[in-house]
Amino acid sequence: MRFGPNPALGAGMTGPDFTYERALLAQGLTAIAGTDEVGRGPLAGPVVAAAVILDPESIPLGLNDSKKLSAKKREALFDQIITCARFYIAEASVDEIDALNIYHASHLAMCRAVAGLGQVDHVLVDGNKIPREMGPPATAIVKGDTRSQSIAAASILAKVTRDRHMDALAQQYPGYGWEKNAGYPTKSHISALIELGVTPHHRRSFKPVHNILCHL
Repeated sequence: MRFGPNPALGAGMTGPDFTYERALLAQGLTAIAGTDEVGRGPLAGPVVAAAVILDPESIPLGLNDSKKLSAKKREALFDQIITCARFYIAEASVDEIDALNIYHASHLAMCRAVAGLGQVDHVLVDGNKIPREMGPPATAIVKGDTRSQSIAAASILAKVTRDRHMDALAQQYPGYGWEKNAGYPTKSHISALIELGVTPHHRRSFKPVHNILCHL
């Protein structure tokens, strides 16, 4: 069983480890889930969350905050995680984001992901707030994707899933660059919004999109 710092990151580098999970396992708990979401900032597309329960005997090497990994590394780790861990991936739609706001929609997606796992003894949540509707006992961990391997694994599943979704949408709505910007408000994306208009996948409650709609 391997706990502690992640050796795959190399000498002098720090990354998430299994310390939080190990402490909970020592209390007699067995199903310790990490959850994280991706997609709060984009102007388009859903917010996607994942929840992961790692097997302490089979933790993929190189887990880290998905933003710190290359796309190739994320894809490789995605395949490893879904092979050796319990996981569930969920989302909150653009309509839900506009109706609830992105903060509550993000929490909704995480709650759905955790619920999809079934029996969970404790949840490690990325961030400083525990979603109100979270069923099991939970601990909020600021920058959890850099501190907990379970949360890091969840961040990778959520990131890869959302990127794939935006790639598919880019084929249906060419010109917005979603295959590259994943819906984030880049200059080229804003220019495309002005030139091509707002799609059904844009978040109308977000200011850049709202402003364009107001000037139609």
